[in-house]
Amino acid sequence: MARTLLLVVLLIALLIEVALTGGAFFAPAFTLAQFGVKYGPETKFLTYILGWLLGFVSLVALVALVQVGQRQRGYAAWCYVLGVWWIGIGIGIYLAFGKPENLLLDSVKGLLIVILTWRCQASRVMLRRY
Repeated sequence: MARTLLLVVLLIALLIEVALTGGAFFAPAFTLAQFGVKYGPETKFLTYILGWLLGFVSLVALVALVQVGQRQRGYAAWCYVLGVWWIGIGIGIYLAFGKPENLLLDSVKGLLIVILTWRCQASRVMLRRY
């Protein structure tokens, strides 16, 4: 059950990240407007860097999703990295900019990934022990 929920959360997170990545490259003015930033010559470089960063996070989410789906041993490390990354981003954006929607979206998503990964590992240990 925990593995299925982890797969669902990772898939949703991957879809969100891919959408943001595509937006950063193909609709930069719209994407920056969602963050309250006006697109212009000063922010063009920022959008490009943001797109590559989001692309990297999408790649890590894809690797985690595939590894969880294939039940590979290294999935937990990828999931914990993603979970802590999103928890940190959510808390950081909330503290720096006072945006509670990011706290809820990113931190809850990260917390779910961490908890579900821990539950998957705990169930594997229980199965192996008995």
